[in-house]
Amino acid sequence: MASPSHRRSRPERSRAERRTGRVPVVTLVAVAAVALVVSLVVAFRPDGGSDGGARAVEPAAGAQASGSPKATRTAVSPTPKPTPSTASPSATAGTKATAGATPTGKSGKSGASGSSSGSSAAPAARTASGAAPLAGRIAPGTAYRGVATSYDIGDGNGACSYGPTSDVMTAAMNTADYETSKACGAYVLVRAGSGASITVRITNECPAPCEAGQLDLSRQAFAKLADLSAGRIPITWSLLSPATSDTISIRYKTGSTQYWCGIQAIGHRNPLARLEVRTGAGWTRLARTDYNYFLSEQGTGCGAAIRLTDIYGEQLTVEGLAVRANVVQSTRVQFARH
Repeated sequence: MASPSHRRSRPERSRAERRTGRVPVVTLVAVAAVALVVSLVVAFRPDGGSDGGARAVEPAAGAQASGSPKATRTAVSPTPKPTPSTASPSATAGTKATAGATPTGKSGKSGASGSSSGSSAAPAARTASGAAPLAGRIAPGTAYRGVATSYDIGDGNGACSYGPTSDVMTAAMNTADYETSKACGAYVLVRAGSGASITVRITNECPAPCEAGQLDLSRQAFAKLADLSAGRIPITWSLLSPATSDTISIRYKTGSTQYWCGIQAIGHRNPLARLEVRTGAGWTRLARTDYNYFLSEQGTGCGAAIRLTDIYGEQLTVEGLAVRANVVQSTRVQFARH
């Protein structure tokens, strides 16, 4: 309740307070009130205290305090820079043309023409690492430099053992890039310096003096790039994965039985990297010959399921084929296009 003394002049109030002993009491009350107000202001500050909010939250009794808190926001990492491969190129490409020599060998059995000699150079381009993990010397997306010669393909048969064919757009691959028949069945786009181009299928091998990077084309294929009288011309070539409606076929080699067999895949869109047969222990990989058959010397898996793998790693399984020597048996499978 307010007293009249509150309206007194300041000197008169001070004398009355001194006479009655009220000064200490009022002063203490005033100080306490101010302190209370200050404490309430501090308590309701946004940062919650005089420590600026830096004080860590104490763990509950009996709980173990953890280290750094885990962030729930996922930071977007910058795209890592590709690390260049230090491996040697998988194919030797590029050759200097030298006139004079006449190539002979497997593709030369029917009369090869042209010449080859000189040193190898690096490929003109390379694919991204891992594009075809099972590729050998010939990798997709890579342009190779070399020379083209020509030969008479006769009935179309060659080292790949595909047999006679009416397809004249074929070629023999040099021994280095033939790579123990790994190039067999590969489709290759060939370009001449004139700008003309053709697509050929590898069905044969051209040994020395054919050099790395060289293709011995059928005469019909060569004639689409240049006049046959040119003998040899500089080219670039690259692997293709063409469009096709055909499916893969399987052939057992002459003399094959359940005790010994040779198996060949025909008509695959992409180069074949592996051929395996199913056994009681799982899949068994068969060794590849330079005449393009995969052999099971002890008869392991002869007549069982066959698994084909291309250079891109795609696997196709063929089942239900009997061991029928020298008979082409169709399947319903084909590798994907790349």
